[in-house]
Amino acid sequence: MTTLTIREKLEKRELENLSEIATKAVNTKGRRVKEDESDLRTCFQRDRDRILHSKAFRRLKHKTQVFLSPFDDHFRTRLTHTLEVSQIARTISRALDLNEDLTEAISLGHDLGHTPFGHCGEGVLNELVYGGFNHNIQSVRVVEVLENLNLCRETIEGIRTHSWGYEPTTPEGKVVQLADKIAYINHDIEDSIRAGVISESDLPKDCIAYFSSNQSKRLNKMITEIVNNSLGKSDISMSEEAWGYTTMLRSWMFENVYNDESIAKLEETKARRVIKELFYHYCGMLKTVCPPEKIVWVVTDYISGMTDRYAVERFKENFIPTGLKCSAREDYLFKLANSD
Repeated sequence: MTTLTIREKLEKRELENLSEIATKAVNTKGRRVKEDESDLRTCFQRDRDRILHSKAFRRLKHKTQVFLSPFDDHFRTRLTHTLEVSQIARTISRALDLNEDLTEAISLGHDLGHTPFGHCGEGVLNELVYGGFNHNIQSVRVVEVLENLNLCRETIEGIRTHSWGYEPTTPEGKVVQLADKIAYINHDIEDSIRAGVISESDLPKDCIAYFSSNQSKRLNKMITEIVNNSLGKSDISMSEEAWGYTTMLRSWMFENVYNDESIAKLEETKARRVIKELFYHYCGMLKTVCPPEKIVWVVTDYISGMTDRYAVERFKENFIPTGLKCSAREDYLFKLANSD
């Protein structure tokens, strides 16, 4: 008798225990470059680990979620948003007997291509780049080209389709798409209240009556609605009523927080200038060393990968004059030490 590897045991367990609609590791569509299998981990577990150890993932801790470069450590960053999406998506997948490893891999990778300064930065690049810029497409470019993680096709497709308006091809991808919406609606409400931008009493009364004004209860109800409405079905979705209130709450957030002209617009104007000036500056720098058709994508890759603070530092370095720095600044200290 041949002894199964740990990976083979895990794959066998998936076949025996996961839902019929779940994506099984043993049935993966594979990677762009074929690799030897691991003895310990399934292909989707390896995808998750590669994303977790990537440089792009580490940079998420200094990228804006909604509020630009907050000094208050309790505001979400792009990294904490990603972790909350992962937690919500894994809870749903586990409850529905879907592939939790694939769900986690997609969750952790879904925002790797996001720009500095959040959606403000994404909007600027979308204006500057011919054909537009979308962070989900850039996230795929990060894992396929810039860091060449050689992920499974299911993971890449889940990352690509997590954004609104795309149709995921796996139930795990659908879970992440829903978890992303649930996560940012709820934590952006909490952050907006913390920032004094809105108050709890401002929230739409119908939505609060249905979901509750309590953050934890509201989040739990949204997750439960997905699980209860999807059990035993071939599709992953909320009930029609719950989805109606969720989209109503999302629309309200866009109108009163995300797109409100009075909220931190001065800072967003500054952030837009940083991105624009750096874009034109770097395009000019590359004119003599790079083919014209390549320049824009090189610069886009570079800027979209920046953290907020790195972008600000590059802007200062290139556009803000600095005084002459004296290397003998501590001479007086030693003069005092040597005096009688």
